[in-house]
Amino acid sequence: MKHFKSISELHRHNGFASPENPLISLVKCGGVCSSGQFEFTTDFFMVGFKKLKSGIFSYGKTKYDHQLGSMSFVKPRQVIAFKDLIFEENDFLIFFHEDFLNGHPLFHDIKKYNYFNYEVNEALHLSPKEEQVMWDLHDKIQMEYLNNQDEYSREIMIGHIESMLKYAQRYYKRQFINRRELSGNTTSRFHQVLTTYSEDGSLQQLGLPSVTFMANQLNISPHYLTDLLKQETGKTALDLIHIYLIAEAKNILKGSGRNITETAAMLGFENLPYFSRLFKRETGLSPKKFQSQN
Repeated sequence: MKHFKSISELHRHNGFASPENPLISLVKCGGVCSSGQFEFTTDFFMVGFKKLKSGIFSYGKTKYDHQLGSMSFVKPRQVIAFKDLIFEENDFLIFFHEDFLNGHPLFHDIKKYNYFNYEVNEALHLSPKEEQVMWDLHDKIQMEYLNNQDEYSREIMIGHIESMLKYAQRYYKRQFINRRELSGNTTSRFHQVLTTYSEDGSLQQLGLPSVTFMANQLNISPHYLTDLLKQETGKTALDLIHIYLIAEAKNILKGSGRNITETAAMLGFENLPYFSRLFKRETGLSPKKFQSQN
């Protein structure tokens, strides 16, 4: 698999014009963006807008073939694959190296944008007005990029990139709401999976369910699942797993006559002190004190 350490190397490999800046570039494929099969990783971030007519674009574990306008966000060292890409309409790709952000708050702040960890089928689908906002920001970046760059250029371009990321965060929240209306409440389906996992004996056989396991059951990436649940409930996926397990623990401790060790084992906790700490954090009481109450 090809790995690109520099943006210039990526440009040469794809036949793009040489970048105006070694740490950032803007590319418009204008229809055909790749031919043949091409899989690679990079040391830079990629933000892309596209309407795919044919071919395959993939990153993570899934493939993208959606024909509506969408944006994808790829982080360094993520595996990307292109195969015979032809776009329906105008498109853009923005590449910026990790080093381009050195010394700027965005170097750390970019980690808070979880959509860089989403799967490709969880791309951001834009309304026409949202598309226009993103294109306006792209054009502002492009104006600086193609201008004679000076000591202000980097700050201005990063500022526009940051605005693009903030708008993406806003639009994803809208998408979460629309998704809930179209496919049902994620929290309800999440609890259904938890209930089935508990009732079929998986807790005792396999131990505590992980966020990754829950996401796989719902065909969602872990980060996307957590962000969906936070939008619906204010709680993360891990929070909801813990809340469910402690509710079950309270029921067992009060209604079955089982002791604390047996209760923890029934719920998949191999570490009794961990169970006790989690129980006290969620209820304000130790399991022993809770069980002794009338």
